[in-house]
Amino acid sequence: MPSRSLPPLAKDDFAALSEFRYQMRRFERFSEDAVQARGITPLQYLLLLHIKGFPGRDWATVGELAERLQAKPHGVVALVTRCEAAGLVARQVSDVDRRRVEVHLLPPGEAMLAQLAELHRAELLSLDGIFTIPKLLRDHHE
Repeated sequence: MPSRSLPPLAKDDFAALSEFRYQMRRFERFSEDAVQARGITPLQYLLLLHIKGFPGRDWATVGELAERLQAKPHGVVALVTRCEAAGLVARQVSDVDRRRVEVHLLPPGEAMLAQLAELHRAELLSLDGIFTIPKLLRDHHE
């Protein structure tokens, strides 16, 4: 398939990219403040979210979590250890494959995640129509 030659970015394109990054960072800052007010770090919140949100099941492996977090597995092991010490998650050896370790949410982790996810949902709904993906593929000469 031949690649389509796109026109150079115009001022409006840069403005759209800037606004997108600004709104994305505002949401990230909201998230950071919300989770820290509950006594956990943003990465701990994301770990809980990715365990609960993993497709098809309510647990995930360290490797799967590393992919979701875009982090190195050894860093995720340390993150899981901190969440385990806080009573939010537990490791469990798989019944199917004894080499696989599953990371499960514990009831305090479920409760923390439910509270924080509700705050995040409300914030995202408040951004409806503001936080949009910029349209950058238009031809400026048309």
